[in-house]
Amino acid sequence: MTKEIFVVGYDGIDTAVVDYAIKCAGKIDASLLIVHVLEWSPFAFLTPEEIESRHAKRSEELARAEKAVMRPMLDRAVAAGVEASGAVRFGAAVSILCDIAKEKNAEQMFVGRTGETPLKARVFGSVAVGLAQASPVPIVIVP
Repeated sequence: MTKEIFVVGYDGIDTAVVDYAIKCAGKIDASLLIVHVLEWSPFAFLTPEEIESRHAKRSEELARAEKAVMRPMLDRAVAAGVEASGAVRFGAAVSILCDIAKEKNAEQMFVGRTGETPLKARVFGSVAVGLAQASPVPIVIVP
C-alpha cells in the first residue's frame, strides 16, 4: 500500500499552511509534496541576448527558491517526522498545482487563504479561490 500524498501550495511567506499540512500528514502517515510556484510569464518578442539573460535570471531565481524557500519547509517537515519532498515551478499557481495533484495522484491539497496583495487578488482572483473551483482533489484552505 502506498502512502497518501498531500500537495501543499506554499507561497514562501505564510508557514501556517505547511504547519497544518504537517500536522494532518503526521496523523495518518501521509507524505507531503510542498510546491512553490514562481510566476514567470513568457514574453513574445525577445532578442537572443534578452533570452539568454532571462534564462540566467530564471536559473538564479530557481536556485534561490530551492535554498531560501523550499529547504526550510522540508527540514521543518522532516523534524516533525513527516516524509516530504519539494518542487519549485514557474508558471500560474492554480494550473501548476492542479497538474501536480493529478500527476502525483494526490489525496488532497493544502493552500493558504492569503498570499497575494489585496489588489492583485481582486483583479486576478486568489489562488485559493481558483483552486476551490479547479482542483481535481479536495482542498483545504488554511487561514
